[in-house]
Amino acid sequence: MEVTLYQAIGGAHGVSALCRRFYNLMDTLPEAARCRAIHPADLSGSEAKLTDYLTGWLGGTPVYVEKYGHPRLRARHLPAPIGPAERDEWLLCFNRALDDTIADPRLRDLIREPVERLAFHMQNRE
Repeated sequence: MEVTLYQAIGGAHGVSALCRRFYNLMDTLPEAARCRAIHPADLSGSEAKLTDYLTGWLGGTPVYVEKYGHPRLRARHLPAPIGPAERDEWLLCFNRALDDTIADPRLRDLIREPVERLAFHMQNRE
């Protein structure tokens, strides 16, 4: 039986911990201020959506798709001005959250590489 990344990082608890830490970092790191500024004042909805998205993306139940349909991430993020600074700040928070919540460096690397490609794809400003 093949173990999914979702299972390997601790299932719902692991994904929730990752997303909670990610948004905590975004909300508190001065070096993430530009990224934070393009998010709503209350990050709870963003955290819930990222948790739902990552649950399915990592091999768990496709919760996000069940609730909202196809992610269409780039299209959904087009209203937000995402330039190199916002992208890099988002990645800073995500990478720190990975390091803080997932003990196995091999698992972190399996997640980090495609997430980095996705972050570059989401950039919509120079």
